[in-house]
Amino acid sequence: MILELIVPGRGSLVSSAPPSYQGHRYPVEIISHCVWLYHRFPLSFREVEELMLERGVLVSHETIRRWCAKFGQAYAGALRRRRPRPGDTWRLDEVFIKINGGLKYRWRAVDADGTVLDILVQSRRDKAAARRFFRTLLKKTCSMPRVIVTDKLRSYGAAHREVMPLVEHRCHQGLNNRAGNSHQPTRQRERAMKGFRSAGAAQRFLAAFSGISPRFRPRRHLRTAPEYRAEMTVRFAIWDQVTGAAAVPTAV
Repeated sequence: MILELIVPGRGSLVSSAPPSYQGHRYPVEIISHCVWLYHRFPLSFREVEELMLERGVLVSHETIRRWCAKFGQAYAGALRRRRPRPGDTWRLDEVFIKINGGLKYRWRAVDADGTVLDILVQSRRDKAAARRFFRTLLKKTCSMPRVIVTDKLRSYGAAHREVMPLVEHRCHQGLNNRAGNSHQPTRQRERAMKGFRSAGAAQRFLAAFSGISPRFRPRRHLRTAPEYRAEMTVRFAIWDQVTGAAAVPTAV
């Protein structure tokens, strides 16, 4: 089934079809729920297996791992296509991560509301790495900011002058707290996973995690309890549309 809906801030229809579940013996509600549990909470595959067992669903942790690898990025991509257009102020930051004993860098960009725009794992943080991140970011968002805010890493300035010279660049450590704070949920998830085995595995997981987890982390402190529940109800309904669970009867 093709789904069409209005995306706030874009004023146009976005059409997308849920992934195909052909060949899977488990219903879509179970598959999507396992993927949601793994990316929303700091759980291992075995812990998700145990939670499903408590509900009377027998599924192995290896099957859950395959579901997350196959459907995680597809779900995240569909959710990203439904989010509003990013604000005109972007904040960029990079932190180091250890992958299989080696040092890598995780580049991240968020808009003024703290929405994660993109994450890119790279082995360096020089001009070439910053340039690659800028170009990937512009391609994925299909938009150009008015202002970018970074720390004092010189690579940002060099890449900025080459890739987006007409965009205002503000370089100040204190102005970039929102980007730095956005690393915290990812750090928490990394500790639960005890790190990554390869840069490719880190990139694949973070691409799915950054698209799914923030969608279910609205700013609760800014809402009353009824407002929060109403907002989460809407987000769960969108999740059912994205995964295709809304197209099938609910299992009893």
